[in-house]
Amino acid sequence: MSGESSVESRDVLSLEGIELIDLLGRNDRNLRVIENAMSGRVVVRGDQVLLSGQRGEVEDLKRVFVSLIEMVRRKRVVSEEDVRYAIETRTHSESTANLVDEPVLLNARRESVVPKTFGQRDYLRTIQKHDIVFSIGPAGTGKTYLAIAAAVAALRRRDVDRIVLTRPAVEAGENLGFLPGDFQEKVDPYLRPLYDALQEFMGEEALRRALENHVVEVAPLAYMRGRTLRHAFVILDEAQNATLPQVKMFLTRLGPESRAVVTGDITQIDLKQPGQSGLVAVQHILNGVDGIAFIYLSDADVVRHRLVQKIILAFARNDRSGREGGAGTGPDAPA
Repeated sequence: MSGESSVESRDVLSLEGIELIDLLGRNDRNLRVIENAMSGRVVVRGDQVLLSGQRGEVEDLKRVFVSLIEMVRRKRVVSEEDVRYAIETRTHSESTANLVDEPVLLNARRESVVPKTFGQRDYLRTIQKHDIVFSIGPAGTGKTYLAIAAAVAALRRRDVDRIVLTRPAVEAGENLGFLPGDFQEKVDPYLRPLYDALQEFMGEEALRRALENHVVEVAPLAYMRGRTLRHAFVILDEAQNATLPQVKMFLTRLGPESRAVVTGDITQIDLKQPGQSGLVAVQHILNGVDGIAFIYLSDADVVRHRLVQKIILAFARNDRSGREGGAGTGPDAPA
């Protein structure tokens, strides 16, 4: 550490007009996150936050608190996830508070849905600018959730007349005859996450009416063959489990005034032959095609439980060590 950054320093930030619970969380949980993750000392006294420590520590703390305070001033309660992301991106050229200014829509509980990371913001901006978007990234990065949010927002603006969501039901296709019930009952478990997200944005009753009136359709990928989808927002989810012919079939369903989002995680391919994943191959085939964009989300964009990010990183390290050492620690690795 340089001599300049090791100089003892202090700073004071105003909390005037701020509800402390919105900033610090219940029982000061947000403050605990900062204290556990960062060096330096933080004291909240009245409507001020006092920062002290070495110069570099105080500068880091100030960046984080300025971002969080601005976030609260823009009418958003700060969560522990917001705090962790502000800490991780404290050297970013832009404040995380700016994410609050990019709402997608209101959900069924009348809460504003906004991107929580810069990667998510870039994803949503790309959807607005391109007719076909591929979103590739690990679990928990909001690939499907934000695509459905954008679709519902487009429907409410009347940019499209309908929403069509589809998934390749890999396991259903392999074991369909052994499952109880009719075909719809057999494939519903594989489509349930799409219904859940739709219900969060539309509400149960509105979604039921939309499904009855075919304004919203949720179906297995096989049902898309032979169709032309006009004035529709179409989403192919879990595309890593679709073969290249299936991805091609899906993309060529688009009719006039339609747009498509394709989401998937190429580290979780369930096909019997993972090398046949269409989502892997299509990156090379469609790269550079005008009107088509690829967005890559990373562990930094994970917005689920904080351990999800650590799990993703641990598996990535294991995969790398397996490739470098010739054997991993998976189920097929030698004991």
